[in-house]
Amino acid sequence: MRSNTNILGYAIDSGGIEAAISDAWTLVKDGQSGRYMACANPHSLVEARRDTAFASALRQADILLPDGTGIILAARLLGRPLHERVAGFEFFQGLSERAERHGGLSYFFLGSTDEVLSLITHRLARDFPSIRVAGTYSPPFRDQFTDEDNEAILKAVNQSGADVLWVGMTAPKQEKWILAHRERLQVPFCGAIGAVFDFYAGTRKRAPRWICRLGLEWLPRLLREPARLWRRNFVSSPLFLAMVFAEMIRRPNVS
Repeated sequence: MRSNTNILGYAIDSGGIEAAISDAWTLVKDGQSGRYMACANPHSLVEARRDTAFASALRQADILLPDGTGIILAARLLGRPLHERVAGFEFFQGLSERAERHGGLSYFFLGSTDEVLSLITHRLARDFPSIRVAGTYSPPFRDQFTDEDNEAILKAVNQSGADVLWVGMTAPKQEKWILAHRERLQVPFCGAIGAVFDFYAGTRKRAPRWICRLGLEWLPRLLREPARLWRRNFVSSPLFLAMVFAEMIRRPNVS
């Protein structure tokens, strides 16, 4: 089912947006719990070098999207068959469009604030009336959830009967949380989509489509939030390129 290519030891989806959505749809309809998607970008792969739990969460993802122009550049430099960037927002939108065409699904949204979750719920009802919001949960804002926090979250998700759990808690927290609890999550498919919550709710503006097509989506975000994003762009990006060049020397033609 899944078409992927090896980028720095990660099996990144190479089939494009339509293939990724089709794969996700198959996993949802299969009904087996604990399947999930995550996004790979230069910053996440750099961070995963020093966070083994994060690296494991990315490697075990059933769908690992090439969410970043740096991933596409790395594929070109390494001679790997990967040509289309797939952002988390496009994946969320595409799966929702598929659900709308084929009878709907039920969603659960975990993360962010009650205000953002309310905005998502209202917009989803307008955009995709066949999709039911089975539940939402705004978890406490802390680095590590307590056992009580996790039990409350799992209970809410599992009792909802949702088909898809969307998790928006930023990386690497969201990916690590999904991996740690996938065996207990009674939901066919989970998506770690981070900032997509804010983009879809309208509380944070996404770059115009033409900027995204040019691979410059990061620039408006950096200008709006330099204190939060400077390290991602000025530290992680050069380190990622160094990792790619080292891979070119070490394993020049491995796909």
